Amino acid sequence: MSSSRYYAEIRPEPCLRRVVFVSGMVLAAAGIPLLCLLPLERSGTLFACLAWCAWMAWELVGLRRGQQAYRTMRLAADGLVSLLCADGQWVSGRLLPGSILLRRIGWLRISSGNGRISAELVRGHCREGQDWRRLQVLWRHVGAVP
Repeated sequence: MSSSRYYAEIRPEPCLRRVVFVSGMVLAAAGIPLLCLLPLERSGTLFACLAWCAWMAWELVGLRRGQQAYRTMRLAADGLVSLLCADGQWVSGRLLPGSILLRRIGWLRISSGNGRISAELVRGHCREGQDWRRLQVLWRHVGAVP
């Protein structure tokens, strides 16, 4: 296979997507008691908690929409990211800072062409999955984020 056609195709697992979403909900809820510990008047604390809840709801809805926007990610040898949308169209995307890939698990932050940002928890095993092995090679040679 020529290096220009070398790519890794990763399909996020629904279970791992739920883990990311639920952990976001738990951490958002954990912020409320911390806000209550701030030395503010009762009205200030109430306003801070309501603002926090609105911001976290906005972030979680954006995360969910970003995850539902595509089914498959393709990382090419030149560093480009393509996303397979639900309608069968490939759109361009990009890998964002904060992405990390370890031996068997990775955290990928992806921005789609329309500006939606999502986070994916992905896993694989080099001995079992050719695409995971390719992703490992691309990650080392292309670099995580330009």
